[in-house]
Amino acid sequence: MSKSYVSPLIPLFAALLAAPFAQAKDWPMWGGKPDRNMVADATGLPDDIVSGKFLPKSEVIDPKSTKNIRWVGKLGSQAYGTPVVAGGRVYVGTNNEAPRDPAQTGDRGVLMCFDEKTGDFLWQLVIPKVGAGKVSDWEFVGLCSSVAIDGDRGYVVSNRGELICFDVKGMADGNAGPFTDEAKFSSQDGKPVKITDKSADIIWVTDVRTELGIFPHNVSSCSPLILGDKIFMATSNGVDWSHLNIPAPFAPALVVLDKNTGKIIGEEASGVSQRAMHASWSSPGYTTVNGKGMIVWGGGDGFCYGFEPEPYQHKDGFMALKELFRYDADPVEYRTKNGAPIKYATHDGPSELIATVVAQNNRAYMVIGQDPEHGDGVGMLSCIDLTARGDLSGKAIWVNKDIGRSISTPSVVGDLLFQAEYKGDIHCIDTKTGKQLWVHSTNSRIWSSTLVADGKLYCGNEDGELVILKAGREKQLIGKIDFFSPVYCSPVVANNSIFVATHTHIFAIGK
Repeated sequence: MSKSYVSPLIPLFAALLAAPFAQAKDWPMWGGKPDRNMVADATGLPDDIVSGKFLPKSEVIDPKSTKNIRWVGKLGSQAYGTPVVAGGRVYVGTNNEAPRDPAQTGDRGVLMCFDEKTGDFLWQLVIPKVGAGKVSDWEFVGLCSSVAIDGDRGYVVSNRGELICFDVKGMADGNAGPFTDEAKFSSQDGKPVKITDKSADIIWVTDVRTELGIFPHNVSSCSPLILGDKIFMATSNGVDWSHLNIPAPFAPALVVLDKNTGKIIGEEASGVSQRAMHASWSSPGYTTVNGKGMIVWGGGDGFCYGFEPEPYQHKDGFMALKELFRYDADPVEYRTKNGAPIKYATHDGPSELIATVVAQNNRAYMVIGQDPEHGDGVGMLSCIDLTARGDLSGKAIWVNKDIGRSISTPSVVGDLLFQAEYKGDIHCIDTKTGKQLWVHSTNSRIWSSTLVADGKLYCGNEDGELVILKAGREKQLIGKIDFFSPVYCSPVVANNSIFVATHTHIFAIGK
């Protein structure tokens, strides 16, 4: 946040800075933890929230008009990269339509970093476009990935399909190396870029798209998973502009890299890309089953997969991820009718997994959906047993077809599951039976995932509302907070504060 944004809030910050910061609980990755369950440990989160009004002829929010808002940071004109909070910093992906650096203008992907306590703008990573337009790097959507923070290093999938490792402090403490050409990396069309203490410090870059011949469809959107010295990421490989042809059918949809060097050390060999309906956008998760680790991931072919984390030598000479199971999350009646395939992107047809699969207590929960541009359609929520993997066929404990298409990751608390649906409904499901306990209509499209914290359920919608419900077996609406700009990112909670990224601003909320 620039000084022009911060100065009116100094009295508010003084009290905050004096408060103890004990029992800190960060949100260092998409889903908060490797199991990707959208549940946070917090107390005392406010319900009475007022987002505030803009000062005349500006995009600055008047702090006097807010309530329980600790600080506000200006983003671009569109934000899809859900915030991550770790080590006293807040990271969020956006575009470059409100450029922080006048020397770097035009359409770019941008990762912004703010101070968690004060909202001060610390640094940014500016990423040029692929140049393929909507086909592989959609105009003005910016950076869609959430970062993963591991100590003093962070990792993000760029809008160009790269995996980038960066220093969490940016250039404020100098260039940590070994990568030293940040000026060239961020340059576009030969325009010179000046590196300052507000610039990102890149440690290494792996161009996964070029190295493996990946063809990302529309965007690169996976959020990476760190596991020991490994990083797992989906490649967003998919169809071309015609939606009929797959340019890279033999390229992997999921890869693993060495987190220290960026070297690609393994890939899935399950043929996901050959069956891709649109793109493999879902983020991988991790769990342990019977004492053994397992990568759980939703593919762009409509199947949920389980893989061993350690790559093995494939018979064809490359390092591959051993498949433990696959489960078809699309029922037969969505894939075929009278023996013939049902066309993709039709209301009654099949869908892929875009939302992240959540693994809890030897079970995995997943919902199918499509690019929101495809509209509403039939969907299904599945619960599968991760211990029943004697073959690769995968069987469901239960399914629920009352839920339509969704791109939202579920929240699982005890015997309750909360799932948002694209058309605007939030469902409460009994995890033992799969039966619906209640449904709440927000009357607006939902891209955001649900989040449970402090006994409450939070979810954003396209109308710019943050809906707050009681996270219980009985439906109770606690409140609706209007942010006056679409909320496509998911709300997150860290250190007893709520962080909400709208299309244009990020809000830190707390008493």
